[in-house]
Amino acid sequence: MELRQAVRWNGFAVLLPGFVVLVAAVAGLVLGIVDFANNDAVGSLVGAIVAGIVALVILAVATGLTIVNPNEAKVIQFFGRYVGSVSEPGFFAVLPLTDRRSISLRVRNFETQKLKVNDADGNPVEIAAVVVYRVTDSFKAAFSVDDYEEFVETQSEAAVRHLATTRPYDSHNEERMSLRDGAQVAEEMTDELRERTQSAGIEVIEARITHLAYAPEIAQAMLVRQQAAQVVAARAQIVEGAVGMVGLALDRLSEQGVVELDEERRAAMVSNLLVVLCGDRATQPVVNAGTLYA
Repeated sequence: MELRQAVRWNGFAVLLPGFVVLVAAVAGLVLGIVDFANNDAVGSLVGAIVAGIVALVILAVATGLTIVNPNEAKVIQFFGRYVGSVSEPGFFAVLPLTDRRSISLRVRNFETQKLKVNDADGNPVEIAAVVVYRVTDSFKAAFSVDDYEEFVETQSEAAVRHLATTRPYDSHNEERMSLRDGAQVAEEMTDELRERTQSAGIEVIEARITHLAYAPEIAQAMLVRQQAAQVVAARAQIVEGAVGMVGLALDRLSEQGVVELDEERRAAMVSNLLVVLCGDRATQPVVNAGTLYA
């Protein structure tokens, strides 16, 4: 069984004539009972009974009147049987004696709790995410799961846990995606959640990580590790730039013939330049009044 539109009529077109007929039926019932009591006429009793039946029918039809708000759907059941849904806002008359359940079609958001899981490298991390979703199939949302809101919450937490265990918190390899790659992680989590919630008639619009941190017991150690990694990366870049600058300086000195350097002097100049360029403290110039060969 799948989603379908329920048979419906304009509520006002049913309400106004029904009200007039109901008033007439009640009046006929009262008059028939009074006439039967006064004249003891069987015809008056029969008329009263017919008027009463008509009034009951009108009242039964009135039970099918329903109001559908914007961004809302009414799932209609007739004695346990699904007969359709009404998602168009307005005042309608549907089959009488039916059970109507409201399903919100509004866009909703849900934020998971801070979950503590181990990432792909085995490091305990705390992670949380926000999920934006809406109901697109009121039949599945009403009958495929017990509670679609609880279903979305459970599947969201399961998707966050699964994502955290398959990706490292931080990766120094550009080819390996980490949990800190926001756009890629959000896209992957959104796709996974769409597959998980499709059976409940849910469309996941977006899923994005809102909290990501190492667990408190290793946070300090990982902070030191990150600082060391950043220092090493910065030093590597400084050395690479310094080597290029030293090579450029030697080439320019040689091209312009400023000074002739043998291998020993070249080694000394390279050493001095690297110390100046790679040092993390201000250098103090030393005037050499002698010679390297003294």
